[in-house]
Amino acid sequence: MKVFIILGALNALMAVGTGAFGAHALDGKLSEHYMSVWEKATTYQMYHGLGLVLIGIIGGAFHLNVGWAGWLMFLGIVFFSGSLYILSLTQVSVLGAITPIGGILFVISWLMLAIAAFKL
Repeated sequence: MKVFIILGALNALMAVGTGAFGAHALDGKLSEHYMSVWEKATTYQMYHGLGLVLIGIIGGAFHLNVGWAGWLMFLGIVFFSGSLYILSLTQVSVLGAITPIGGILFVISWLMLAIAAFKL
């Protein structure tokens, strides 16, 4: 499940980069509210990037079919964190309607991982 380890590591790397960008380049340029939104996007991207690494390791070590969980988690990052990053920068509030789709994908991906783990 090398693909999920790679995707997870790249997302963790991007979370560090977006966190630093937010702290240094956006500080004072965004309102407190939108800085909070940016930080939430960064935090969730990091957690779920690490989740992807975990899925890759578990899938490979225990030969569990966790591919769907990995792809849904990756899409969750795109929808959840991606929409929050864009919302922070553009302040187009309709983008906030996309964010819950990512949250639902996160929940489903973690549930699928738990179900797969029961098969150990």
